[in-house]
Amino acid sequence: MTANTSVVVERRVSASPGRVWESITDLRNMPRVLSGVEKVEVLTEGGFAVGTRWRETRRMMGRQATEEMTVTVCEPPERYVTVADSHGMHYVSEITLVPEGPAVGAVATTLRMTFTARPANDRSPGLLARLLSRFGAKAVARALAKDLTEIAAAVESSR
Repeated sequence: MTANTSVVVERRVSASPGRVWESITDLRNMPRVLSGVEKVEVLTEGGFAVGTRWRETRRMMGRQATEEMTVTVCEPPERYVTVADSHGMHYVSEITLVPEGPAVGAVATTLRMTFTARPANDRSPGLLARLLSRFGAKAVARALAKDLTEIAAAVESSR
């Protein structure tokens, strides 16, 4: 049996889903929007779509980590899903945008981020791995909440 760790955070953004989508899919400007992201290297040509890949370097809990992300689902401006594999773990991130108010001309959006981590193999994690996943989930939730706050600030200030 494998252990999955999932974290879900959400925030209201005072902007239309289209404006929020533009911000969250602008990979090259991500380090300017998110203080935890130090560098982004886009690895594919073209716009943001299924198959888009990038390398993201973040600082989290005092450590620098670089992960390669791949978009597996892209439904503008409603949601996208990315996957990454690193250090024996498989990560899935889903970002959804839900308009508040009338669908056309919505003036606010609920931005939700779901992050799931599971062992890349089918072996059951030991006690230490389970304890670390609990501690790690809290740190991930804090980091994702900070990301959402910074995205909202960037989008709302660019009116």
